[in-house]
Amino acid sequence: MTVGDCVKRAVVMGGSYAGLFAARVLSEWADEVTVLEADEIGADGTGRLAPHRRQLHALLAMGHAQLERWFPGMTAELVAAGACLGEGDDVRFYVDGRLKAPAGGRRMLGVGRPFLEAAVRRRVGVLPNVRLVHGQARDLVLGGGRVRGVRTAEGEVLDADFAVDAMGRSSRLGHWLAEAGWRQAPVERMRIDLGYATAAFRRGDELGTTVVAHNTPGPASGYQPTLCEPGALAAVEGDRWSVVLAGYAGYRPGPDPKEFRARMRRSIEPLRTVADTCEMTGEVTTFHFRESVRRDYGRLDNFPGGLVVVGDAMASVNPVYGQGLTLAALQANSLAAHLRSGADPGSPAWGYFRRAGVVVDAAWQLSTTADLAQPHVTGPYPPGYRLLRWAGDRLTEASVLDSELNTTYLNVVNMVEHPRALTRPAVLLRAARVLLSADGRG
Repeated sequence: MTVGDCVKRAVVMGGSYAGLFAARVLSEWADEVTVLEADEIGADGTGRLAPHRRQLHALLAMGHAQLERWFPGMTAELVAAGACLGEGDDVRFYVDGRLKAPAGGRRMLGVGRPFLEAAVRRRVGVLPNVRLVHGQARDLVLGGGRVRGVRTAEGEVLDADFAVDAMGRSSRLGHWLAEAGWRQAPVERMRIDLGYATAAFRRGDELGTTVVAHNTPGPASGYQPTLCEPGALAAVEGDRWSVVLAGYAGYRPGPDPKEFRARMRRSIEPLRTVADTCEMTGEVTTFHFRESVRRDYGRLDNFPGGLVVVGDAMASVNPVYGQGLTLAALQANSLAAHLRSGADPGSPAWGYFRRAGVVVDAAWQLSTTADLAQPHVTGPYPPGYRLLRWAGDRLTEASVLDSELNTTYLNVVNMVEHPRALTRPAVLLRAARVLLSADGRG
């Protein structure tokens, strides 16, 4: 199939990270791609409609690989502009304040979400068949069982034979389809009541070559940790440390700078050092994430042709695990694989939803299994939860002590491997031996 035979005009509804990745994929398959973004995005990459962009975001190993795949040379471009690339001991992971065993392949990019997204937007914006337009999608134009166009808030109709919903958690797609007589996708929710806060600090040489330091609570921690505050920092552009703290329910961090520093001083050594020696620049920005949500389009038996869903519009999971940007990139891969398969782009995109569902399932399983350990999170519990929880707790403990296990653990966390890798018999057996040896019984 030639490009022209596949898609004439595509419209991506939403121009943040997920929408930009979808547009990059479609640029290889469509004659024209229009990215419709409702927010006024400033030169700094931020906008008033998405305040969470200012929070510290992690670009996991798989997300970094996909960034380079679709935008070759992007890492070098970002580092030249001030981002930081950390490898080996520059990237440090802790559990309850204990530094985890060295792991192979540790490589992370320290970069702010607005800075990263602005660079991706520039790359997409110069593609010859892509145009970025300010405007809000208000409805779909459907006919003959498929997409025919996108209606904007101003009443203009953008002709399209392919559309992408990248409108985030607040997407109205389900309501539009219901009004047109289509079923809405089944929705799964898990209320977690998470709060997190980010602050920036002036960065010097106080932490040497450290680029990322991250502390997670151990298996026995509740939503108010007693051993060590969960949190993370990253060396980002502008000679800054970006520091994030998180907490659940009644222990969510607030905007008070003194409280923020006090919590940093109860965390790992890198955060304590920054709290004691670095100047805070700007305000503490907070965000409340009430629930994880996923919409399972693959369970529908009918759906308009020429329509796919990406990013938070499909699945929005606990952000403390840093999966969002990587999930968006992997959904773009799923779209590319669907289009390469020879499927008719004017038919329902079941192949896309099946492929995207695999990566969403993995992210959902990882995040919700961990969330259910919180005493205030009450379900729903997936099949085999008790076994998954038990195995996860033992592996978390063993990964502090054993490099091979920590490498496998981090591969799963970074979405390089599926969570089922943690339940392989060889992995569980090694974890048991490591823990028995540590207890003096092996």
